[in-house]
Parts: sequence; C-alpha cells; structure tokens
Amino acid sequence: MKLRLLPALALVLPCAAALAQATPDDKRKTAAEACEAAVAETIRDMRGRAAAQDVQFIASRRVALPKSAEETAFRGEGRYRGSAGATRPFTYSCAYDGSANTTSGVVFRETGVATAAVEKPWEPDLTRLSPEACESAAATSVTGRYPQAGRISFLSDTRKLKPAPNRQTALEGDGLVERAPGMNPIRFTYRCEIDARGKVTAVHTGS
Repeated sequence: MKLRLLPALALVLPCAAALAQATPDDKRKTAAEACEAAVAETIRDMRGRAAAQDVQFIASRRVALPKSAEETAFRGEGRYRGSAGATRPFTYSCAYDGSANTTSGVVFRETGVATAAVEKPWEPDLTRLSPEACESAAATSVTGRYPQAGRISFLSDTRKLKPAPNRQTALEGDGLVERAPGMNPIRFTYRCEIDARGKVTAVHTGS
C-alpha cells in the first residue's frame, strides 16, 4: 500500500513547492490578471456584450498599490470596442485578495471621446473581376431592348469601378449600338454588379 501512495505524494509535493516558491512578481501578475478579468466582465455586464467587445488593458498604465501582505489594489487604463466600431477608453480600479483568491471594489469610468473606427479605403479585387463577362451580360441586355441590333461595341476608356451593395463591385461604362443594320450607332450606358467570386449578379443598361 505504501508503494502505491508514493506516486501521488510525488505529484503533490512539487505543486506545494511551486506555490511556496512563487515570486512577488508572479503573485502580482496573478493579481493583475484576476482584477482585469473582473473589470472586463463588469464592463460587459453593464454595457452589454454586443456593445463592449474586445476589452483591452494598457499594461504600461497599470499601477499596483499593495494594501497588505495578501491584498493588492490596482488602477489603470484600457479601451473597448463598441457595437458601432468606435473605441472607448476607460480607467479602472480593483482590489485582489490573494488569501481568498477574490476581487472586490471594481470600478470603471469611461474617459474622453469615443474614437470612430477608421474604415479601410475601398479597393476592388481585380483578380476575379472580368470586364468581358460584364460586357457580355450588358450586350445581352441591349439586344433584349433592340432585337434587330447590329454591331455592339464598348468604349474601354469609359470603364469605372465603384463599390456596390453587399460588398460587391460595380463596373460602369458606355457602349455603342446599331439598333438595326444600317442605322447610326447610339450611345448607351451599362452597370454590372459583381460578387467576390467574379460572378455578375446584376446588369443594368440605359440610354
């Protein structure tokens, strides 16, 4: 029986030794992490999880204020991202009791003005965009309007790319169409909406 107990003792003793050998820095780090977790949870509870996303703390602004051998108070600064994407800065304070492994006195206060999220400039994905696919769809649309149409041509120097709804890309331009053989060509406009896969999802033509 004694031989069976030895492995268990071998596991327990190193754990106890590790706790006893924890440095002040280790204890302070544990206390800071516990306090910041409590502050983050308080912010989410008070503002709502959807309105308090990505809570972050600024380590360089954290100050530890030892109150006793087991209790440490902290104050510091952080920020979180609101539901609209704006970043909100805040200050906080919290106390941690190492003997009971509990936090108390959690207070946070929003400071300054929310910083609006910076939108990335729109950039079309040219790797999947095919002007030929768009112009082919536009030609089909024009033929539907003029069943006896002769030649249809597109003016490549009029092509323009613009953002479209649902994160799509719009390709706009002008073309020329003979409404019937022998007639003078007239100018028309076209617009295609193209999804991320390069598929033309909508086409519009006009005079």
